[in-house]
Amino acid sequence: MNLNQLTILQAHEGLEKKQFSSLELTNACLKQIKGQNKDINAFITVLEKKAQDYAIQIDKKIASSGMTHVLEGIPLAIKDNILVDEIPCTAGSTILKNYTAVEDATAAKKLKNAGAVLVGKTNLDEFAMGSSTENSGFGPVKNPHNIEYVPGGSSGGSTAAVAAHMCLGALGSDTGGSIRQPASFCGVVGLKPTYGRVSRYGLIAMASSLDSVGPIAKSVDDIAIVLSAIEGNDLLDATSESAMFSIEYPVREASLENITIGIPKEYFVGGINKQVRNIVEQVIKTLENKGAEIVEVSLPHTEYALAVYYIIMPCEVSANLARYDGIKYGLSSLKGPTLKSKSPLSEPGSDSQSLLDIYLNSRSKGFGQEAKRRIMLGTYALSAGYYEAYYLQAQKVRTLISQDFSTVFSNKTGKGVDCLLTPTSPTPAFKLGEKVDDPLTMYLSDIYTVPVNLAGLPAISLPVGYSNGLPVGVQLVGNYFEEHKILRIGKSIEQMLEENKR
Repeated sequence: MNLNQLTILQAHEGLEKKQFSSLELTNACLKQIKGQNKDINAFITVLEKKAQDYAIQIDKKIASSGMTHVLEGIPLAIKDNILVDEIPCTAGSTILKNYTAVEDATAAKKLKNAGAVLVGKTNLDEFAMGSSTENSGFGPVKNPHNIEYVPGGSSGGSTAAVAAHMCLGALGSDTGGSIRQPASFCGVVGLKPTYGRVSRYGLIAMASSLDSVGPIAKSVDDIAIVLSAIEGNDLLDATSESAMFSIEYPVREASLENITIGIPKEYFVGGINKQVRNIVEQVIKTLENKGAEIVEVSLPHTEYALAVYYIIMPCEVSANLARYDGIKYGLSSLKGPTLKSKSPLSEPGSDSQSLLDIYLNSRSKGFGQEAKRRIMLGTYALSAGYYEAYYLQAQKVRTLISQDFSTVFSNKTGKGVDCLLTPTSPTPAFKLGEKVDDPLTMYLSDIYTVPVNLAGLPAISLPVGYSNGLPVGVQLVGNYFEEHKILRIGKSIEQMLEENKR
């Protein structure tokens, strides 16, 4: 039995029956990390000794008083933009290369309280800015299905780690598709919760009105387990709130005869890969044959979503990343050799650094190209004379995008749907280096995921097939705080695919 290939639920049952220990389970994952990480580069930090010591404690606790949580003794990974006390947290950026967290993020603390064993911090695009995990200051992540291809981004390290069985589950963050798109590329399950369902406290901010912390795992049941552990209101995050609907596990399959699934016509236009389209349409056909009502719906403002996102997100990035100035923490030009001053605020001919020199030198050295690009875009859009033309207009269109979703979910129209079904990404994974020098083409990878973040809705990506050996995912979008509904429909799809395999 390869313990690291178990799902969380299977591992829990094995621990409960004392078929193996948490230490054995953890060592199986650590062995896989040692064997695979040099090729895949999914982890920035591996917590081998800490994980083993904690697994031993958990085994003693289980032996003396039994198990109290499904995640007890389960090896998990955390994206390296989520704080874990006394562990380095880089956000994939050189500017935070030597930063060590001084507290736990709320989501990380909840996993610890549940007894999960943290095996390491996973690689990501710098400050979660990217769709391929090629923008990391610690090297690109490779797709476990074919290491010549990207794993998606920005949570590529977390999804690759789960897909390569280096851990049983992981946390990622999703600002415009950063959990769902890499989950699709790597053939695992990834959930972006409703905005506010999971606390953002301790998540290194990229775009605060869009960021969400969410789970990545091998099955819908495992997603439900992790989500139920990390969700809930948090006094440290004013945007968080308790959900009206609780999460159950194991997840019950939805009765498809009573389910209405909306297919947005705007998501099936030009630009979608032919094989991806065929796979998704086959899923739709199978659902219909099983009794689900399939209806075409319209989200008319979808065409503006990417443009709106790439105005609002850089604006928030420029504000959030202003704190990395070389003074309080992170890379600082003061800590290296003094540079010849180019600042007009310094004395002519002086080798001393002015405050502006420190800012400019620290940020020039510390930020990568994509981070600089987004800071500049955001600063420009927020500047005098452009704020109303760009940022304010984008926020107005964002409201229209949210209203489109509300209309299709509303039963008042007589056409209310239980969920929407779309491709997760218009293509399977692309080759490393293929789009890294063409940011506009790269941004199109998130065309089906970005609208969900703008509206703050929950969505899950499920693996449903392969195109030339690379995974293809389907996305289910739910109404606010109705994760339980998309999990149940997702479980039905999962079971249908298992039946087809058999």
